[in-house]
Amino acid sequence: MKKYLVEIIGTFFLVLTVVTTAHVGSAMAAFAIASALMVMVYAGGHISGGHYNPAVSLAACMRGALEKKQLLPYMVAQLIGGALAVLVLKLAVGFDAVTFEPSEFALKGLLIVEFLFTFALCYVVLQTATTKNTAGNSYYGLAIGFTVLVGALTVGGALCAGAFNPAVAVSVGIANMLTWKLVAFTVLANLLAGVCAALTFKFVYTEE
Repeated sequence: MKKYLVEIIGTFFLVLTVVTTAHVGSAMAAFAIASALMVMVYAGGHISGGHYNPAVSLAACMRGALEKKQLLPYMVAQLIGGALAVLVLKLAVGFDAVTFEPSEFALKGLLIVEFLFTFALCYVVLQTATTKNTAGNSYYGLAIGFTVLVGALTVGGALCAGAFNPAVAVSVGIANMLTWKLVAFTVLANLLAGVCAALTFKFVYTEE
């Protein structure tokens, strides 16, 4: 339960940053979101692995860094954390004050870039936070956060919502920032990327 609570907390603050920066129209949203992920990874990485992302949990499970029986509870915890963040924002500023126009993106472009940058994120997590060769390093959180920053600055808001995370995608759907059709395709691209990242990791990493 400690691991699941850590996943709820980390995902909560990640998504709270996503929806709050969108609500206030922050020009520094990408940096705030990447920073939130980075600090939460450092805070909870030694307890739960600091996934805060169902695609990362799926990749970690396939890689052998997460027990199969824990995969679904991890995903549920992450979705709960994201949903709570949307609720808290609405409670904080008023339900009527949180209004978003759902963003529209071209489906082909969204699928491609959500897949690619989620793949990059999962691949970086596996390489920096789950191997014996990088055990005990102090840069894994920075590497993970900066991967999200690269994606957010490159394609976020232009070709996709910049979720790179099914829990974030579902949460922005709840907040009405993205149509449910695009949420579904985003989640699909994210999970497929997690699978491909795990398979790629197994192919290129041969030290274990």
